[in-house]
Amino acid sequence: MSEGNKTLREGMLVGLCNPLLDISAAADVAFLEKYDLQLNNAILAEDKHKPLYKELVSQYKVDYIAGGSGQNALRVAQKVLEKPNTTVFMGCVGKDEYSEILETKARSEGVNVRYQYTESESTGTCAVLLTENGANRSLCANLAAANLFTKHHIEIPENRKFIDEADFFYITGFFLTVNPDTIMEVARHANAQNKTLMMNLSAPFLSQFFKEPMMQTFPYIDILFGNETEAETFAKEQNLPVNKEDMSEIALSIAALPKENKNRNRIVIITQGKDDVIIAQDGKVTRIPAISVPSEKIVDTNGAGDAFVGGFISQILQGRPIDVCARCGVWAATQIIQQDGCTFPKDLQIPEEFRSI
Repeated sequence: MSEGNKTLREGMLVGLCNPLLDISAAADVAFLEKYDLQLNNAILAEDKHKPLYKELVSQYKVDYIAGGSGQNALRVAQKVLEKPNTTVFMGCVGKDEYSEILETKARSEGVNVRYQYTESESTGTCAVLLTENGANRSLCANLAAANLFTKHHIEIPENRKFIDEADFFYITGFFLTVNPDTIMEVARHANAQNKTLMMNLSAPFLSQFFKEPMMQTFPYIDILFGNETEAETFAKEQNLPVNKEDMSEIALSIAALPKENKNRNRIVIITQGKDDVIIAQDGKVTRIPAISVPSEKIVDTNGAGDAFVGGFISQILQGRPIDVCARCGVWAATQIIQQDGCTFPKDLQIPEEFRSI
């Protein structure tokens, strides 16, 4: 996949996902149980979850953080790249204070935001419930406006220009619940133009309940990200071999699924928290060690996966080898988990090997 060093330019990557304002709080297990939420899981809000947000704000000390999985990944990539507007982000928001916060935050961090606006719904929110001193995190997303994204948005000439001129695309699995037509439009474009499409399994429920749009997209995916739980669930749902003790077999099986673009084989990357990152590429597996962070330094694991992808993206846009991309992902995730929310420390020093040329 590496093509040597690339010259960074504006609009190299377009990302599609659900822009959400995270409402983050240290909660207790009883609160999770009240709303039938699991540790370290991500779900979409149902009617029974709707009172959760108001209760969270009234009962706990909350932080408001610009979020949404894809937007987080692009913010991290931009931080490492230090070249504004290399990435473009699209998703749907309401015309309200929350979307202003989101756009201001993202633009200040170098992401070229191209939101679709709706007056029908408010900007989406995501409850981020941290337990056991941040070691566990549970997400409950109320998509609201994010659910209303339409393919029309990428057909508007000024937005279509970004699609046509990008070399890379990153789409989260969460977007499968919103607008599969847009995903397929981008996927077919990437395939026809030999561009790189990256996707994320994002959450176990997507492999279970959004199987049809996921598998419609799958042949077009060049690089797939996921954690061990997501990969295991996907493998089970697709009747692939499952060995919980070793993710290598799962990664290789997923990489070998049918693929449209024959110019390059699919790469599958499975993160495993504190354990090695598994990379399946060309029928072989590479392991990239995680960086050990003492438990007392871990503040918030929410956003670690997004940070990994952001670090990875920052390197692949520069044409660096996949192992370097993954090591930057590990480094970025290590930084993020020592902060509140998906943010870097103010005194961040980017290692020389990851800096843009």
